[in-house]
Formats: sequence, C-alpha cells, structure tokens
Amino acid sequence: MSKVLLIDDDIELVGMFQEYLEQEGFEVKTANDGEAGTACALTGQYAIAILDVMMPRMNGLETLRRIRAASRMPILMLTGRGDDTDRIVGLELGADDYVTKPCTPRELTARIRAILRRTQGTPMDQLASAPIVVGQLTMWPEQRRASWAGATLELTSTEFNLLEVLARNAGKPVSKNILSEQGLGRPMARFDRNIDVHLSSLRHKLGTLADGRSCLQTVYRMGYQLIKD
Repeated sequence: MSKVLLIDDDIELVGMFQEYLEQEGFEVKTANDGEAGTACALTGQYAIAILDVMMPRMNGLETLRRIRAASRMPILMLTGRGDDTDRIVGLELGADDYVTKPCTPRELTARIRAILRRTQGTPMDQLASAPIVVGQLTMWPEQRRASWAGATLELTSTEFNLLEVLARNAGKPVSKNILSEQGLGRPMARFDRNIDVHLSSLRHKLGTLADGRSCLQTVYRMGYQLIKD
C-alpha cells in the first residue's frame, strides 16, 4: 500500500480526496498547513506528497523549498487555474508535476499513479535493469541513481525519469510528447511548459562536453537530444 501525504488547508476538499484515495487502496495522511506538512514529509514515511500552493502560515512554494532541501520524494503540486507563475516556480523548485484546481479525485488519483509507476517500478523490472552509460553519464535505474564523471547527480524523481528516457535514446531527438508520456506518465497538455522547465533544470545539473557544449541539446521542432560523446 502506497502512503500519500496530502497537504492542503481546504478541509472539505482534503476530506473528499482522502476518502476517494483510501477507496482506491492508498493510505492517506493529511496536514492542513505548510509547517505541519513539512514535518510529516521529512519523516520519510510517504511515497508521494500532494501539496497545495495557497496555504496559511507557510505557503506551498516555501513548503516545497524546505522539503526539497532535504528530500527527493515525489511532489505533486495543486495550483489554481491560470496561476502559470506558481506552476513554473514550483517546477523550478523541484516539483514533479502539477494538477490544476478544481480537479476531480479521479484525475488526482490517475496523476499520483502515473508518478508512482515511474518512481517505483516493479521488482522484476528492477532486477533486469542494467546501468546506462552515455559518455560521462551513468545511470542505475534499479537504484534511481545517476552520476556525471563519478559525481552523484541530485535529481528529482521526474528529472531522473526524463533523463533516463533521453539516455536510452542517446544520439536521437526525443519529442516532448514522448518525454511527457514516458517521463511523466501522461500525454502532454496544450501549452504545457512542464517538460521545458525540467529540461532546463537538468542542463544546469549535467556536465558539459569536451568542447564546452551542453550534453543536452534542443533540436528545432523535434524535441530534445542527449549527445553521445
């Protein structure tokens, strides 16, 4: 059973989500402000946190910042419709994905499962997974671990997913639609900048090639490509 941490000050909404998620087989813990949510998240007991942006005492973005400083647990943001700035800032701070409110419990559950499928995998998949080596990048999918030139890369779960897709297709452009489907577990929405923000973060974390270029290149009208060198 996956344990879900739901951090939101809307008591009625939290109750509705909790009831639905528990019916779907999840164990749910709730927190109604950022400080309590951060304390719960950092216990390491939860598979994923669902975090609302607008909360009293400490808002969702500051809560995300504090959790991400000490943990790489998957985090799904709840944002208001039209709050593009909050969504982009949340992704830049390390959120794995976001859902726009109002949303249905079914939509939220589907997004949670998509993230968990990519972060947990199955035992058989993990046993069969060999390291992926592309130049100075090495990834160990079974351990959810990556390094560049021997130095550990500190990646969020979504960054790891996207980098794994690119590494398995190194030397070939990968479209944003494929990155969304295989890296996020969902089709890419119209005007969705999620992939671009995550890839921008990856560029800053990955090393450069011998000639100083980024190993992660944008291919015009085709997507992104991890350079084999």
